[in-house]
Amino acid sequence: MTIEAAIKADTVSAADHAATMRDYLRDGEARAYALENRGPIRYDASGKLHPDILEAYWKHGFYVFEQVVGPDELSELRADVDRVIAGAPAVPDGDVTRDGRPVEGREFKKTPYRYAKPLSDPYGGTDKNKGRHPVAMTGPKPDDDAPEWTVQLLDGNLHLMDSCLRLYGHPGLMAIAEAINGADFVPYNEVAFIKEPGLGPSIAWHQDGTTHWDAPDWEQGAHGFNFMTQLYASTPANCVWMLPGSHKLGKIDIKQLVADAGSERIDSAVPLVCQPGDTMVLNRQCVHGSFANTSPDRRVTLNAGFFPRKRVVGVTTSNLTDVVHTYTEERIGDRCRIIALGIDARAQKFPEEVRYVYQPLAGQEDQARWSEETRASVLKNYNLLDMYI
Repeated sequence: MTIEAAIKADTVSAADHAATMRDYLRDGEARAYALENRGPIRYDASGKLHPDILEAYWKHGFYVFEQVVGPDELSELRADVDRVIAGAPAVPDGDVTRDGRPVEGREFKKTPYRYAKPLSDPYGGTDKNKGRHPVAMTGPKPDDDAPEWTVQLLDGNLHLMDSCLRLYGHPGLMAIAEAINGADFVPYNEVAFIKEPGLGPSIAWHQDGTTHWDAPDWEQGAHGFNFMTQLYASTPANCVWMLPGSHKLGKIDIKQLVADAGSERIDSAVPLVCQPGDTMVLNRQCVHGSFANTSPDRRVTLNAGFFPRKRVVGVTTSNLTDVVHTYTEERIGDRCRIIALGIDARAQKFPEEVRYVYQPLAGQEDQARWSEETRASVLKNYNLLDMYI
């Protein structure tokens, strides 16, 4: 049986899957670097994000900001992620970790851990996540010694890890959010994607957002963006891939894209390759996804999403688990307090930085000081107020 036949028969090994992907990964990486949409955070003479960066972002739908996180902060983030994963149940809803310790995270109302079978596609071709993953990806067979489950995602980065709360208030990232969504930008959610080597599951091709596709004033930024900070190298084999410019095209027929390509390897897609400490910004309307990680390299991505406020105020919609919410001004204000908390937490850790001023809460800084008191009264279970459009 050929490798391609094995893929269609769902009997491909991890090694054969990696071999099949090799040329596609190489060619995609070359296309990615040819786009010239990466570099350090830069500002213009007025202190705003440089317009050349915005132009590249709106043209392609993503931009890679290099060396956002320095070595010491990167080490703290990695250590926090490792601590949280080490405290995860060995199996979903289990009571003990892999090494037999009591499970952490029970104090939160929403479980911090999401699991998947190694190298599987938990969403593609199903009605999960509102059916926005219409085509299943190849699920290679993991090695015989692979665990039954792997942690795929951590939910609620900011109350799980102090280092993530401090990163959230990074003045450069806040300035980017303002430049893209306006000074009154509002948050979505914060999660960590975990793609362990030889285990990490795929995320089938999709576009984020479900609320505004048919809005009469729909435009290329209607569903906001995600920051994606990389704690390890994001390689063609383990990273997110996307279709440049697809954020401009409205709702796209992903089934047809895959059919035209003859496989899940969509033509013209590019990998979002990054170095440790880089942060990419990705438009949520872009077609994007990731392949099963049959490589030897780990990926840990810290996601933080933001919306234009005008796209959220007064909206009644359901989230990805079909719970209906109405985003009132009060609800939005409560969720936005976490931005102010993150800014203050960062200012306490990095007093030499120029502190970002979040305009909707300007002058109210004393009401969102980072302390053990606000950890309990403001931050804990904050992600129950996550917003989704």
